[in-house]
Amino acid sequence: MPFFETCGPNEAMVVSGCCHSRPLMVAGGRVFVIPCVQQLQRIPLNTLTLSIDSPTVYTLMGVPISVTGVAQVKIQGQNQEMLAAACQQFLGKSEEQIRRIALETLEGHQRAIMGTMTVEEIYKDRKKFAKAVFEVASTDLVNMGISVVSYTLKDIRDEEGYLKALGMTRTAQVKKDARIGEAEAQRDSGIKEANAEEQRMKARFSNDTEIAAAQRDFELKKAAYDMETQTKKAEAELAYELQAAKTKQMIKEEQMQIKVVERAQQIQVQEQEIARRERELEAQIKRPAEAEKYRLETLADANAKRVLMEAEADSEAVRLKGEAEAYAIEAKAKAEAEQMAKKADAWRDYQEAAMVDMVLETLPKVVAEVAAPLSQTKKVTMVSSGKGELGAAKITGEVMDIVERLPQVVESMTGVDMSKALKLQARSV
Repeated sequence: MPFFETCGPNEAMVVSGCCHSRPLMVAGGRVFVIPCVQQLQRIPLNTLTLSIDSPTVYTLMGVPISVTGVAQVKIQGQNQEMLAAACQQFLGKSEEQIRRIALETLEGHQRAIMGTMTVEEIYKDRKKFAKAVFEVASTDLVNMGISVVSYTLKDIRDEEGYLKALGMTRTAQVKKDARIGEAEAQRDSGIKEANAEEQRMKARFSNDTEIAAAQRDFELKKAAYDMETQTKKAEAELAYELQAAKTKQMIKEEQMQIKVVERAQQIQVQEQEIARRERELEAQIKRPAEAEKYRLETLADANAKRVLMEAEADSEAVRLKGEAEAYAIEAKAKAEAEQMAKKADAWRDYQEAAMVDMVLETLPKVVAEVAAPLSQTKKVTMVSSGKGELGAAKITGEVMDIVERLPQVVESMTGVDMSKALKLQARSV
């Protein structure tokens, strides 16, 4: 039963045996393998970094130096010919064995190139040395199925101090050249500095002259520009003020127009409000008032009729009452007249006796009227000279004095002597 085998891009599979006249090489893929009749082998395609150290190698001039280079190599899996060569050389070997073979090959080529070049060539032109090693090594390694990705010269050193002496010679030469160059530079610098100073002074004086002339021209032009600017500025300010006044006038006119429109709208709103109020008053006041007026008029008519009827009734009652009172007065008058006539007859018959009787009937009333002020008095203050009675006896005495004077008053008014009349009446009895 066949098996399905796969490998990554950093590996290649080689299938040999039945059904294959030549080995089948697959780099980074899959393949069917029939057990027992076919064999599967793998070869790594990883990039190998090699540090190539060549100690104490004599150069073209016999100077021993040590060189260290760094190279990256790998088995080329995309080229079938190179992959077949690599399989012939390295199939069944580990990656470390492949690394050691490549390292020895590169080290041999590196030592060979060192022997064909001087120390100065290797030291000064490392790129040339690396290119020579790369080209020579690539030729041999390609035959093994290995491609050189890159080669770089990492380090050059020696145990005899040749490189140091070479560096010191070169350093001294450089220092000498530097001192000479510095002196020449200082000399040239001084000359150039003097020439430059001369040129600077000439340029300065020329510049000062030109600056003065330019300053003069600038002041003249500035004065002219300032005058023109001030004129334009004044004109602009006047134009601005005029335009501002026009703008303010337009704004005021617009504001007045707005106020007129607002006032018209307010009047319209007020008219609508008045109409609404009139309708509201008509609905809430006028119509109820008309109803109330009608009600009051009806009530007034009814009251007028009622009052008229009551007045007629009162008038009739008053008339009847007046007639009754008149009749009563008439009857009373007739009775009083008859009484007075009888009294007159009696007075004619008795004369003084009747007069005395009338006086006696009236006398208590007169005395009561005399004493009435005293009955209404709350407080009485009496002042006495110290002679006569005091207190209530004094008041009583004064009242009695008034009463004793009554017969004299009656006699003066009627001509009837009360004392004589009383005595004659007593005798007749």
